[in-house]
Amino acid sequence: MNNKAEDPNLWNDAGEAQKLMRERQQLDEGVNGVRAIERQLKDNVELIELGEEEGDEAIVKDAEETLKTLRTEANRKQVEAMLSGEADTNDSYLEVHSGAGGTESQDWANMLLRMYTRWAERAGYKVELLEVHDGEEAGIKSATILVKGHNAYGWLKTESGVHRLVRISPYDSNARRHTSFSSVWVYPVVDDSIQIDINESDCRIDTYRSSGAGGQHVNTTDSAVRITHMPSGIVVQCQQERSQHKNRAKAWDMLRARLYEAELKKREEAANAEAASKTEIGWGHQIRSYVLQPYQLVKDLRTGVESTAPSDVLDGALDPFMEAALAHRVSGGADKAVEDIA
Repeated sequence: MNNKAEDPNLWNDAGEAQKLMRERQQLDEGVNGVRAIERQLKDNVELIELGEEEGDEAIVKDAEETLKTLRTEANRKQVEAMLSGEADTNDSYLEVHSGAGGTESQDWANMLLRMYTRWAERAGYKVELLEVHDGEEAGIKSATILVKGHNAYGWLKTESGVHRLVRISPYDSNARRHTSFSSVWVYPVVDDSIQIDINESDCRIDTYRSSGAGGQHVNTTDSAVRITHMPSGIVVQCQQERSQHKNRAKAWDMLRARLYEAELKKREEAANAEAASKTEIGWGHQIRSYVLQPYQLVKDLRTGVESTAPSDVLDGALDPFMEAALAHRVSGGADKAVEDIA
């Protein structure tokens, strides 16, 4: 690939050139990442041996802490090796929808939106807010973000499903415990190498006024766009841009991505289970529970992975759950997934 990159005729086809350079960079980063782990492992083992010989406990302790961090990084690299799906390397759309329950559910949807935004930022991804429908009193009814970066869809794809929150509601004057549900739906951005044909006569296009906090940031024209694909029932919407033309173009891209994701799901054994998780935002369909009261626990109901620090999870510490879900998806066994992450 290096030889091809040095070919002066490469940029005669800009599309192929960009594809080659992108693939070369990904391979280069992967190889260098493994080599860096090997180098740090060797260096720190030697430091421990040196520290033990000289009786320097501080050196030994620092090197052992570095090895613990290195092990976490190596585990992540091992999980990334599982990301071999057709669209795993692509950017990703992520939608959040509040369930029944009014303000409480809408606040929970907003918490989930923040959680995934924080996770993406911590992972070095770029995040764009494409559309948001605010709740009447607090929170959001729905929102869509675009997560840009290598393997964004591969990491996020197991997050589709219903998420359940148990807490003492800040909106209940009697301080009673409430259970809320919101759903998450993840689908890959379709690149130019994937051809998705859509019959425009099968689609209904609606325009509406963008929602927002008010003032100069809210459009005074119907610039937001919603496209409904009648045969599949898929609905996408975009209000990020002030131009209806730009919002319409992005909405078409989102629809192509949703239709492509639907086709991918047909090829996977997990399709039925994931589709069922979207049929109802409520009991019996959740993939993960977040309990804030009377005790603190986040538990993934597919893999059994748990955390007793829900505040950390809600601040984006999702890697253990994603890693276990990916391992579970590949191995087909929850026990194996938990064992791998442990």
